Amino acid sequence: MSAATAGPQVSGDTAADAERRRALRRMRGVAGGLLALAAVVYVVTLGQDGFLGFVNAGAEASMVGAIADWFAVTALFRHPLGLPVPHTALVPRRKDELGRGLQDFVTDNFLQEQVIRERLDAVGVSARVSAWLGEEEHAERVVREVAEVATIALSKVRDEHVEALVTEALVPRFHEEPISPLLGGLLTSVLDDGLHHQLVDLGLAELHDWLRENPRTVQDVLGERAPWWAPESVNERVTARVHVEIVRWIGDIRSDPDHRARQAIDRLLRQLATDLLEDEDTQQRAERLKDRLLDHPAVVRTGISVWQALQRALSESLADPQGAVRLRLMTEVEAFATRLGDDAELRARLDGRAADAVVFVVDRYGRELTTVITSTIERWDGKEAADRIELHVGRDLQFIRINGTVVGGLVGVLIHAVSVVID
Repeated sequence: MSAATAGPQVSGDTAADAERRRALRRMRGVAGGLLALAAVVYVVTLGQDGFLGFVNAGAEASMVGAIADWFAVTALFRHPLGLPVPHTALVPRRKDELGRGLQDFVTDNFLQEQVIRERLDAVGVSARVSAWLGEEEHAERVVREVAEVATIALSKVRDEHVEALVTEALVPRFHEEPISPLLGGLLTSVLDDGLHHQLVDLGLAELHDWLRENPRTVQDVLGERAPWWAPESVNERVTARVHVEIVRWIGDIRSDPDHRARQAIDRLLRQLATDLLEDEDTQQRAERLKDRLLDHPAVVRTGISVWQALQRALSESLADPQGAVRLRLMTEVEAFATRLGDDAELRARLDGRAADAVVFVVDRYGRELTTVITSTIERWDGKEAADRIELHVGRDLQFIRINGTVVGGLVGVLIHAVSVVID
């Protein structure tokens, strides 16, 4: 086998593999060239004395060292010169044992909790994230990627998915869940906190403004219910007066927080909350109303319509770089980066959580992850395993041959010098 002959092509070569193969070929050429040079020098100086005798001895020892190291390197991956010499072609014959040994080495030396924590602590994940997000272009990239992923996710949800969610998940669940305790408890909390007052104020304000701005509509409605036998002029004066009194009454309720009408509303709501929690008849009516509402076809249509509106609004805002959602995301990312950079305690806490997560995954699945090494090597045949391993380490192994040639020559010169001194 020629020292300069390149190994066979390995399936699935990448650009990096091709470059490794060229580097391996060059180093084989250098090592083989040194052997050839030593052989030429040996032949030219054969039988010479004096200085050339030293050169001849060095060349002879260089050839011995080069051939011995060529044999040692070659024996790792194949039979030298194709001869089945014992203890050669070690990688093809023992690739499975090598794979298991490599798996155990990685597991025992790299996938240990202390090693992982020390490495993550040295890396400073949070600090790097803060510095990376602190650059505007990186923050914009994060927002852009999140927006694109969210838009794709939104587009994947179709109307039939929403319909199935409503009819198969939400509606049956709401049918099973009693609504009276929920409504009663919620209404009680609202009344205790006085939150309903704002809603009442809003309703009164809107009603008062509408009554003032639409007197003709109010008078027409009242006129439709006036006695048929009453003169029209009388009906108009009466309805106009009633409209004025209604506006005044609503205004009084609106301006007086302690108005009797407000107190009546409070008592009505409080009684309703109590009945929802304690009165069986009220609870049954509430449940029947709930069931009728849930079984109405409009529930599904409303759910789909609400989803379509939400989906459209979100998609348009996510697609617009100046949209409200994108701007809000950008603000939150920048604020998070700033806080992460300023808060050492937060960085330490997040680094600890990240280390805990990695340790948990490695502790639970580390052995399964490293089995990729053995399972991959076991799928290779012996020749392919040798080719792949040689492709990655063969270039460095050629230095053994080069060093053997050089060191052998120096030793040969030294031995020849000792021989001359003794003679």
